[in-house]
Amino acid sequence: MNKISINNLVFFLILLTVFSCSSKKTVSQTLKDTTVVEAKTKNLTVDSIKLIDNKSIYYYKNTITASDLKKHLVKLTSDEFEGRRTGEKGQKVAANYIADFYKSMDMEAGVSEGQYFQTIPKKFFKGKSNSSSENVLGFIYGIEKPEEVIIISAHYDHLGIEEGKIFKGADDNGSGTAALLEIAKAFRQAYLEDEGPKRSILFLSLTGEEEGLFGSKYYTENPIFAFDKTIANLNIDMVGRVDEAHKDNSNYIYLIGADKLSEELHFISEAVNNKYTQLELDYRYNDENDINRFYYRSDHYNFAKNGIPVIFYFNGVHKDYHKSTDTEEKINYDILAKRAQLVFLTAWELANREESLKRD
Repeated sequence: MNKISINNLVFFLILLTVFSCSSKKTVSQTLKDTTVVEAKTKNLTVDSIKLIDNKSIYYYKNTITASDLKKHLVKLTSDEFEGRRTGEKGQKVAANYIADFYKSMDMEAGVSEGQYFQTIPKKFFKGKSNSSSENVLGFIYGIEKPEEVIIISAHYDHLGIEEGKIFKGADDNGSGTAALLEIAKAFRQAYLEDEGPKRSILFLSLTGEEEGLFGSKYYTENPIFAFDKTIANLNIDMVGRVDEAHKDNSNYIYLIGADKLSEELHFISEAVNNKYTQLELDYRYNDENDINRFYYRSDHYNFAKNGIPVIFYFNGVHKDYHKSTDTEEKINYDILAKRAQLVFLTAWELANREESLKRD
C-alpha cells in the first residue's frame, strides 16, 4: 500500500479544518462520509439480495488453499525477487513469474493475443523509476456477456533494496498478489469445466503502486476495456496479517469504498460474506475524512475516480509495514485463504448475476 507523505497529511488536516464549518457536500459530492453504511432506498437491504444458487461455488472456493498461497508467497519474497522495486530487476522477475503462472494454465492474455504485459514507459513515472515497467494482465472471456468486465487487482511491486536490506513485502503486497493468482486459478478451473463466468474477468497485477499508484493510473488512462462496461474493481492490498485492533480475533477484513459508487455492491458483498465466509467486515476506515486516508492510498482509487464501483480489501497496518521485517513467516495463511475466498466469491456473484451491477 502506498505510504502517505507528511506534506499530504498536513494538507489533508488543513482541508478538514476548512471544511468542518461548511456543508459536507462541499468536501465531496461522490464519496459518503459515514462509517456505518445505511441504505438510501428502503427496498435495498442485505436480505433483499438474491444470491446465485450454484453448489459448484463451494468446490471452487475450496481450491483456494493456505498451502497454495504459501507457495506463491515464499517465491515472491525470495532473494531472487530483490524486493520487487518498480523498474528494477526483481520487479521484472516478478512480472515474468505472474505471466508464466497464467501461461501454465493456458489462460488468455489481457492486453492482446499472447501479450500479458501492458508496458508503462519510464517517463510516465516522473523520475520515480529507472526504467519502464509492466502491468500484468490475465483474462477469462465471459460466456454470455463477454463485453462486461470485472477487474480484480493487486499491486505486486514493493520497495526493493535499501541500505543493503531486501524489503520483501510479504504482506505488502505479496499477500494480495498470491491471492490474485489463486483466485485466477479457481476461475480458470471453473471455466474449463463449463462453469462460466457469464461476464469476463480481468486479473490485473499492477506495478508502481508504492511510487504513487502509477500502474493503476496508467491503466485507467489507457484502459483495455471500456469504463462503461467495467462492472467493478475488487482491489486486494495487504490481506495476510492481523493488526493490533484485532489481535484477539483474526477473523476480520477491512472493507473500504464498497458503498461509495454502488449501494448494491455493498449489500452484495455483505450477503456473500454472510452466506459463505462469515468474516467480520470492519468499516472503520470507510470514511472520506479518516485521518489515515486509506481510501486514497491504493489502486482502487484510480478506478473510483473514473466512476467504477470498487471494494478495497485490507488487513490494516502493523509494525512491519514498509520495513524489511515484513517477511513471509509472519503471514497468517489460514486467514489469508479465507479473505481470498471472499474476494473470489464476490467476483463470482458479480460475474454470474443475471442483472449487471447498478451504479448510484
